[in-house]
Amino acid sequence: MSKMGVFALEGGDPRLSTDEGKGVFGESSIAYTRPQMRKLHDPSITFEEYTYYARKTRAEEDKHADLERSQPTRGFLSMIIPSKSDKGVTQQQAADLGIDTAAEKRGSVVAKTVNLGNPDARAQISDEEWTNASRALRTASWGAIFYLITTDILGPFGLPFAFASLGWGPGVALFTVFAGMAIYSGFLLWQMFMGLDSYEFPLKSYGDIAYRLYGQWLRILFNVLQGIQLLLNVGQIIISNGEALSQASKFKLCFAICCLVWALAGFVLGQVRTLQKFGWLANAAVWINVICMILTMAGAANSAPNYTATASSAGNGLNGGVSVTANAAGKYPAVYTSAGLPDTSSFVGPLNGAMSAVFSYGGAMVFPEFMSEMKRPRDFLKGMWGAQVFIYLVYMFYGMFMYGYQGQYVVNPSYLGVSKYSIQTAGNVFAMLSALIAAGLYGNIGIKVLYNNIFVELLHAPPLTTKKGKIAWALLIPVYWAIAFVIGAGIPDFIGMTSVVAAFCILHFTYTFPPLMAVMFYSKLNAMRDDEGFDPASGETKRHDSGIKRIMRGFFAKVWYINVFNILYFLGALALAGLGAYAAIENLVDAFASGATNSYTCTSPVE
Repeated sequence: MSKMGVFALEGGDPRLSTDEGKGVFGESSIAYTRPQMRKLHDPSITFEEYTYYARKTRAEEDKHADLERSQPTRGFLSMIIPSKSDKGVTQQQAADLGIDTAAEKRGSVVAKTVNLGNPDARAQISDEEWTNASRALRTASWGAIFYLITTDILGPFGLPFAFASLGWGPGVALFTVFAGMAIYSGFLLWQMFMGLDSYEFPLKSYGDIAYRLYGQWLRILFNVLQGIQLLLNVGQIIISNGEALSQASKFKLCFAICCLVWALAGFVLGQVRTLQKFGWLANAAVWINVICMILTMAGAANSAPNYTATASSAGNGLNGGVSVTANAAGKYPAVYTSAGLPDTSSFVGPLNGAMSAVFSYGGAMVFPEFMSEMKRPRDFLKGMWGAQVFIYLVYMFYGMFMYGYQGQYVVNPSYLGVSKYSIQTAGNVFAMLSALIAAGLYGNIGIKVLYNNIFVELLHAPPLTTKKGKIAWALLIPVYWAIAFVIGAGIPDFIGMTSVVAAFCILHFTYTFPPLMAVMFYSKLNAMRDDEGFDPASGETKRHDSGIKRIMRGFFAKVWYINVFNILYFLGALALAGLGAYAAIENLVDAFASGATNSYTCTSPVE
């Protein structure tokens, strides 16, 4: 079996014997700098050291899992209704695992009271307290992860627009390909996390994986792009909720005020900090989404399209908008669908449709953050696969249904395209609630990325688990949502903004970056020989070669064909992102030039 399989899948580690632990991980003298004394991102830590501690952590997690399987469980119910009282593996019978119970408690206290961002504070805690503090922060279950991944308002209600822009055949084919490759990308991220994360050196973000494989420059790039994407996601939801509220009020409320209402609501919802607690909100959001889909489909099947919103329809971006323009008598063209690509004078429309479909699988950007808060990251695959299958089947049916009934008149988001006011309003109410929860989740991760990488690392601010950190969180939430409001109200072209975010950020985090990082991960992993690796007694890493020679040897060792496939995958995703970026920019330029979009206006885009 390859080392890749060993790191991710083996149940135990022979180096975890109690005899060895007394001289390596215990309180006796250690010949090298202890993990808690290292910088949060220390370039002296080698790939081999990261993987050594990752194996140690995975072995301990597996022991916990064995113990939990012997306890009464809630079975399938744990996925339908995630537990909000689960405090993580530190609540298990620590003595049965060979772990000092007192140290477990001290570690939990350390996580809540000690500023671990301060090197001087970290120097005062023991090895066990350091690892137990890391362990205490991991509380999310795989059931919660399922709902967190499917807590998405942009994917399901943007897919009908994608079908209308692409047609039946290309739409189904593209969405299927996107689904398959998103599942593959999620698997790559999981393998890299399992091989690099540990209690001693916890992975906390997407950028942390990049750092341990390529270095600081890629980590900074990823963190910047991730921060932009999460902020723009919140801004997009403020736009869509503002449109829904203005429509529900029959356009009697100023559109900018409608957006401001949701920004203020985010001030309150954003106070939820941990993903395990967010699991309950995410659970509700998924079922609210399903209800909204059912209402929207009922409205589309029993009423005409919303002709007043043709400026935001898919047909408006196809062939000059002729198919959604009323004649001299005020009669609109009949609904039609296309087996292939619709007639269009430019490929910008279909590309914008493709970018809308990308949103359905945009969750990969926060997969590492989800795994970092899981009790057992090994179970992430269950939550991820379940969520991706749910997204594919449910979203696909919904997108095809709406396209079949509304054709070129489909609006993004689709619940704004129902003309019957009663159903339209009911759908809008449910959509607004679900969208607010999704925005809260995006803001939650976005602020954590910002706080951990700037305030904690550079300014030595207290972690969010401490009292001062919680106060900082409460103060940052309004600032974050205010900035999102400024962006959302300033660029109220929802379709254009969707395409920009998808092309510049989402597509990369889901399809471009995972294979890029996987190539380096597998190359470094397969370059390790049996007599090489990290020696915990001396703190030294033994290698027989280095540099590009070592990387190339690892690239062509064992599963070289997977590395070749990942490179081709990376290049293909990069090309699609380039085309999508061009289409998105063109769409925004045209929208502002035509006067269809105005910043901070009282006129709703769907009026």
